[in-house]
Order: sequence, then C-alpha cells, then structure tokens
Amino acid sequence: MLLHKPVDGEVHVHYGQIYVVSDDETPDLDDAFEGQTSGLCGAAEEGALWLVTGLHTGNVGFTVEVHDSAPELDPVWEDVVEVSFRPGSADAALEEWGGERVYALGLSETDLRVRYCALGMDAARELDTRIDQEQVDRYLLQFWPAPPEPDRILRQTSEYAAYWHGTTKESSSTAV
Repeated sequence: MLLHKPVDGEVHVHYGQIYVVSDDETPDLDDAFEGQTSGLCGAAEEGALWLVTGLHTGNVGFTVEVHDSAPELDPVWEDVVEVSFRPGSADAALEEWGGERVYALGLSETDLRVRYCALGMDAARELDTRIDQEQVDRYLLQFWPAPPEPDRILRQTSEYAAYWHGTTKESSSTAV
C-alpha cells in the first residue's frame, strides 16, 4: 500500500544526476556504484543514492513513493533496477545537483528496498538539455521495508541504461 508520495512533478537535473542524501554529503560517483551490477542507482555508499538520468540538464518528471510493501512493477517503465538502502538519518532527502533544491522524503531509519524506474532515457540523452521542450524522460523512485539483498537489473531496454550498466561492470572487473 502507498503510504505517501513526497515528490510528484518535475525536478531539475544537471550532469544527468540527482541524489538521495541522509546528511550533508553528496555521494561520490565511483563509491556509489562500487561492486554493483546496476549502473542507474548507486547504493554502495552508506546512507546515499546516486541516480542517473538521460537528460544532462533541465527538468525531468520525477515521482517518489513510499510503500509499506513491494509495489507491483508497472510494465510502462523501460528501465528498472532495484537496490538496498538504509537512510543514515531521518532527514533523508532527494537533492538536486549542487543542493539547489532538497525534497524531504520522510523515510524511517530502517532497511529499505529501492526500485528506480526510467522512461525515455535515450530520447532525453539525445536532447541533452531541456529548456522549452516538452518533457522527454521521467522517473519513479519507490521505497519499502525489506532486508538487504544484492542490486538487480529488472528491465533494461535503453542504450543509455546499457551503457551505465556496462560502466559498473567494467569498474568492478578492474578493481584491485
């Protein structure tokens, strides 16, 4: 059951990224994806998530949902990954690049499963920067209580998601 929807509309991204933070520290790209197979939602850094978007700069559609159990996976989403996450504090928030805007998420300090869904990543990557154009890509970030388990790629259809998944595999295989 859906408990609440703390974000529902458009958020601003820059450099194709947005984050979930539990403190004042923005996650580091390499640390966020270390040891993961998924390249869209980096959860390897404690208390933080690094989220990749297709659009480099501009507003994207973005919804955050908090559930009491695993929600059904809507077939509309082209790219879907899941990771485990535990907020480092009760102040976990979605944060735009450079801290421009912060959206409180109202998460409990407990083990959570996170599903990150994307639609339109390739078209947004091709557009690069959105100024006056119609919305091209949108994202859904869902949280629910669950014990930790490895990250998973549930669906991958875009070339841009494939690129990011390949990047994490390359960095994992070259780690010493």
